[in-house]
This record gives sequence, structure tokens and C-alpha cells, in this order.
Amino acid sequence: MNDSTPKSSLVHVEKLKKSFGTLTVLDGIDLDVAQGEVLAIIGPSGSGKSTLLRCINFLETPDEGRIRLAGVEIDAGRHPGQRQILELRRLAGMVFQSFNLFPHMTVLENISLAQKRVLTRSQSEADGRSMELLERVGLAAKAKEYPHRCSGGQQQRIAIARALALNPKVMLFDEPTSALDPELGLEVLSVMRELAQDGMTMIVVTHEMHFAESVSDHVMIMADGRIIEYGPSAEIMRNPQSARAQRFLNAVRDR
Repeated sequence: MNDSTPKSSLVHVEKLKKSFGTLTVLDGIDLDVAQGEVLAIIGPSGSGKSTLLRCINFLETPDEGRIRLAGVEIDAGRHPGQRQILELRRLAGMVFQSFNLFPHMTVLENISLAQKRVLTRSQSEADGRSMELLERVGLAAKAKEYPHRCSGGQQQRIAIARALALNPKVMLFDEPTSALDPELGLEVLSVMRELAQDGMTMIVVTHEMHFAESVSDHVMIMADGRIIEYGPSAEIMRNPQSARAQRFLNAVRDR
């Protein structure tokens, strides 16, 4: 992943701001993520990490700022239309802390549904792609099961397969292992490692420090709605420059 080949910027975030009432959650975030890069975002609770991720695909509407994703550009200050927002979202697959699977649908149906509605694939095309992705995440045998018959780690891997089914240009992960016990979390992290090795562009909000250091290309540390440290993963994790970043990393290492 860390080679010297020039890579084009796939995700560009400029002067992004977001407030909830009088609380400023994002205070002028600038960010670039290259094609094929894995960016890990870490920081204390309430620092704005998840809000940033949700603003990138407009699940939260930024107050100010500009987002460009694979050629689709939106200026938050110009009140973008729903069609433009949907185009942006289709390019950004998102995996949440909770799995958000439809309990009344089988695993296969969960993955095929959006393909039929968004990509207008036929049933057979959608199911074929779904089975390919279930094979990829090691869950082909679960295709006809319902989500409640799957463990938490399996449900999160199904959610990853569902997001991949729409052929996104970037995958956004919002603390995908936080609701799982450590053993099940490793199943999910293994799939994410494989995606990184395959060249998938990923932005990962995480509390998994080993993943941040060993899998991501860059680490960004946030606090109080701002970026306090950014750089190559090993450098940031082992030798942070700011006192605030040092305090945070010392605290998570001492747990």
C-alpha cells in the first residue's frame, strides 16, 4: 500500500463546518484521501469523527464547506439538490456501528435489495453479485439464513458485503467493531484488511489502535472538531507532536 506510485485524490473535503445549535462539532476540516489509500480517524469521544464521516456522504448536511468525491462535487452553502446528494452517496459505501440489516429478509435478500433499486439489476444479476460478495467475506453458507441466526461479527460482514454491492469508490466505516466483542471484531477487521490489500479506498473511524497503525496509510487525530495531528500512520502513532495527541494516545494505550 505504501509505495511511491503517484495516486490521484479521490476524496477532497474543504473548510467543512457543522454545528448543532450552539455546539460546533466540525470547525473547518480540510482533508484529501488518495485513490487506494486507507485513512484511519481516531480521537476522543465527541471530537467530531462520526459527524465528519456522515457529512462526507450527506447523512448530515454540513453548514459550510465543499466535498468532492470521484468527480462529484457539492458545495454545502449552495443547497445541493437531492439528485446530486444521491449521486454522491452511491459512490460512498457506509458501514455503521449497528448493522442495520432488515430482520424480515434473508442475508441474500438484504444484499440484493439495493442493487435492484439503485443499480436496476435483475433479480438474478443481483443475487449472483450478492453470492460473490458473500464468498468474499466468508459467509456464502449463510445466504438463506435470517440476520438473527448470524453472530454480530457475521452481521457486520454482511453489512460490508451489502455496501460493496453498489460498487462504491470509497468505503466509509464508522467504528465497525465497537458493538462487537474482541473475537468477533477480529473477523470484521480481517475483511477490512483484505479490502485494503485489494486497493479499496477507505476512511475508517476506529478505536482499534493496532488497525490504525498497521493497516492504514495515514492517521488523523481529531479533538474538539479539529484535526490536531495528521501524517503517516507509524509516525503519528509512535511519535505524535502535539501535547493533546500525546495525551490521547497515552490514555488509550494505558487501558
